[in-house]
Amino acid sequence: MRLGRLPVDEQVKALQEVLTHNEVLTGVLAGAAELDLPGWYLTAGCVVQTVWNVVSGRSAADGILDYDLFYFDASDLSWEAEDAAVRAGRARFADAPVVEIRNEARVHLWYERKFGVPCPPHDSTESAIDSFAATTCCVGVRVDPDGRWRVYAPHGLSDVFNLVVRPNPVLAPRHVYEAKTARWREQWPELTVLPWP
Repeated sequence: MRLGRLPVDEQVKALQEVLTHNEVLTGVLAGAAELDLPGWYLTAGCVVQTVWNVVSGRSAADGILDYDLFYFDASDLSWEAEDAAVRAGRARFADAPVVEIRNEARVHLWYERKFGVPCPPHDSTESAIDSFAATTCCVGVRVDPDGRWRVYAPHGLSDVFNLVVRPNPVLAPRHVYEAKTARWREQWPELTVLPWP
């Protein structure tokens, strides 16, 4: 049976099982739990691309450029506070591939300079995940101290398992979606990329 046709609760279990095939990802999850950043999730490409790799028969970590670790701390929006978290992550993940640590409470301070459109302030890590350029990438996972996996997936998991990339035109501009999907198609030609509306 295709994983994208499982009931939602079984899809969450299937996601957890698939992600355990990527030892880099599970190592970053363990390290992130130790850092204990507020409201953290491992999210975006590293999660969905692990699924794409496993369901298409590739090595679980193949083609994954970085591991996005997002957290939310509105108590101090200074670069220095975020940099302290980044430095702690560098020390913790010294032997891992690139782990990008970002305080999503600060995104509105730099987003327009980078992407050309303003970003309203996020009120949580979840609201940042909601704004990714593709709904397919709107997935975050974390492991609580008791070992319980938490999955945030506001658009579900069917597209992830079915290799469908769907645009999410709530914030990111069209050119960001098209640049990302062009790169993804080179790595995963099995993807069905839906056009920008």
